Amino acid sequence: MSAAIKLTVNGKPQNIAAAPDTPLLYVLRNDLGVTGPRFGCGLAQCGACTVHVDGAAVRSCVTPVAAVAGKRIVTLEGLAATAPAGAALHLVQQAFIDEQAAQCGYCINGWIMTSAALLKAKPNASDAELREGLAGLKCRCGTHMSILRAVKRAAIELAKG
Repeated sequence: MSAAIKLTVNGKPQNIAAAPDTPLLYVLRNDLGVTGPRFGCGLAQCGACTVHVDGAAVRSCVTPVAAVAGKRIVTLEGLAATAPAGAALHLVQQAFIDEQAAQCGYCINGWIMTSAALLKAKPNASDAELREGLAGLKCRCGTHMSILRAVKRAAIELAKG
């Protein structure tokens, strides 16, 4: 049975008619046309579906839409709006471009969204903390070293202020 659920996605209020247990990922992609978060495993194990809910990285494939009613959801498409004044992209997004961290790009949503939340919470994270914070993400292309360079680059840029 559908219910009216109010969300704020990338700064825009949305009213969705969906069953309360519908995964947030499905609502984002199918109802709102937001395609940054991807379906990877459907079990919250790969991270391709990661979004920010009130600033925290959340796996949207296992998050019921009713659980985020009234909360602020930011997807890859809306991340640039959280960038420092004058920046076209979030520092993490720019670092991934600068380091050419994507190969096929399917998983990059999860890496960028998780990295952005991690660096916001721990701007001076050590290498070990970065590895731990990113441990649950998967990249089948094997660009892990480029991804780590991008995250470190973003951390340095964030530290500069």
